[in-house]
Amino acid sequence: MDTEVQTQAKHKKLVFGVLFFKRFLKLTGYMFPSWRSVQVLMCFLLLLLGLLEQVVIFYIGNIPSKYYKVFGDRDMSGFREKTIMAVFLICGEAFIKASTVYLASVLYIKWRGCINDKIHKLYFKDLVYYNINVAGKIDNPDQRITQDLDRLCDNFSQIFAPIIIAPFTIAYYLYKSVDSTSYLGPVGVLSFFLVATVINKLLMSPVVQYVFKREKMEGNYRFKHMLLRTNAESAAFYRSGDIEKFYTDRRLHKLLKTQHNLILRQYALNFSVNLFDYLGSILSYILLAFPIFNGAYDGKSPADFSSLISANSFVIMYLINCFTRLIDLSVKAAEVAGNAHRVGELIEELQILKDKQRTLGYMKDNKPPEPSSDEVELTAINIDSHVEVTRKAFTVTELTYAPPKSNDILCKNLTFQLEGGVNILVTGDSGCGKSSLLRVIAGLWSSSKGSVKFYEALDPSKILFLPQKPYFTDGTLKQQVIYPLKETDHGSVSLDDETIHQYMEVTGLQNLTDRSLGLESYSSNNWYQELSPGEMQRLSFVRLFFHQPKFAVLDEATSQISISLERVLYAKCQELGITLLSVGHRDTLRQFHQLELRLRGRGEWTMQPISDSVISV
Repeated sequence: MDTEVQTQAKHKKLVFGVLFFKRFLKLTGYMFPSWRSVQVLMCFLLLLLGLLEQVVIFYIGNIPSKYYKVFGDRDMSGFREKTIMAVFLICGEAFIKASTVYLASVLYIKWRGCINDKIHKLYFKDLVYYNINVAGKIDNPDQRITQDLDRLCDNFSQIFAPIIIAPFTIAYYLYKSVDSTSYLGPVGVLSFFLVATVINKLLMSPVVQYVFKREKMEGNYRFKHMLLRTNAESAAFYRSGDIEKFYTDRRLHKLLKTQHNLILRQYALNFSVNLFDYLGSILSYILLAFPIFNGAYDGKSPADFSSLISANSFVIMYLINCFTRLIDLSVKAAEVAGNAHRVGELIEELQILKDKQRTLGYMKDNKPPEPSSDEVELTAINIDSHVEVTRKAFTVTELTYAPPKSNDILCKNLTFQLEGGVNILVTGDSGCGKSSLLRVIAGLWSSSKGSVKFYEALDPSKILFLPQKPYFTDGTLKQQVIYPLKETDHGSVSLDDETIHQYMEVTGLQNLTDRSLGLESYSSNNWYQELSPGEMQRLSFVRLFFHQPKFAVLDEATSQISISLERVLYAKCQELGITLLSVGHRDTLRQFHQLELRLRGRGEWTMQPISDSVISV
């Protein structure tokens, strides 16, 4: 049901309306986590600064009227007094403006940090980051987390201070304008503002939609360049510059077309904003004309009349300015709305995926459910004429699975178990579902039927997966070995650097430590460029030996390694007591496994002992 609601919401017209306010209110809950947060205090300080600024501006605005008076009266001492006061007020205004900009910028950083923390908690929870990138229903999650969120917080920080101060200044100058023009001033200004607001609201909605589309096209264009950067070598072998240029240009042209459509909508909005800005500049004189021509100021001396007109025109002009500044924020508000839709949609999708995983109850927190005393299944395995008590890693029961969004069954009613001391080799033709089986076991894909029950946690010290494409993070060589632990975690593992060096030598990577000047001396942001495919696989085995899990799942983990080194690596796994579930094509792997699970395609499978294994079951 949640998925249907989300799908319907995504097809709603994205405007500056109810859906925006719903999403934005949720985001403000992350921006202000509690009433005692630093952000609330900073907003209070912004409000105080804003009110103080209005007081200072009021006095600065009345400076011209004071000058008219002292010039008309030829008052030299008054001139000096007003000039000193004016300089003092201007210095105060400069300080207040600088402080306001600083506080707004700090708020932007705080807001971005708070929303990013919330998104990261959802994004990196269990397998949510995998599901939203591989099978998610929204475009470019990475851009939404980085660029869209940044623009949202930046633009909102720029309009936040004027918005929270506006009600106070408008109320004050409405009151003051009554003294100048009676009811005519406030009614005229409010009517002017209401007309401008209605027109700008109608012009903002198309802008919001195209801001949303522009960010999507920006993400698609950036992703294409990132894809080529990541796979530059593979593309170079094909001499694929021309075809890649064709596809990249096509995405660029879609982006430029969307940008052009956006600026056309912004053109109408900008015209409206500027029109009402300049109309507002003469509205004050129009409103003052009524009391002047009706004789309200008859009998005043020229100096007093000039001073009074200057003071009253400032009040009305500043009231109009308060409204026109809100009108001017329309463009930025439209940007905020467009980005808020994208970030809000991302959070909604992350929450749906998180709730879906919770509903499935699949490997919550990467830990198996705590078994009761009668569920702790121990199996007696007869090896070399003695009995050894071992525990299972997991059992697969009546498992049927297919690729996501497909009805083509890869395997049907599969049942087997991985238990200590019994290595299993998964074989079969290409495309029969070997790697898919590992994805289902790891919880990356859901199954059509059946279950996978774990007896050990998916923890590097218990069960470790070596995927077909090795993963390396940025950082030092040692960080690649201890991954997925942090450097602060690996102290709990009783292996020192010397032991790691021994494993590097076993895998034939001793030259790598020399090349990288030691385990912790050399750091890289892209190990995929530093290492060859064979070195990546060998480094993955160093990682395996470092963690020494009870069980390991290997997906074509030696396909880029020589047969002689493969024999050494599997012998080391046996020496360390690591039970293996391996996917592979080479016949040489059979000797290191006791059982063969052969996937025959079309849902069929067989499980049988391997006669030429070096260890018999």
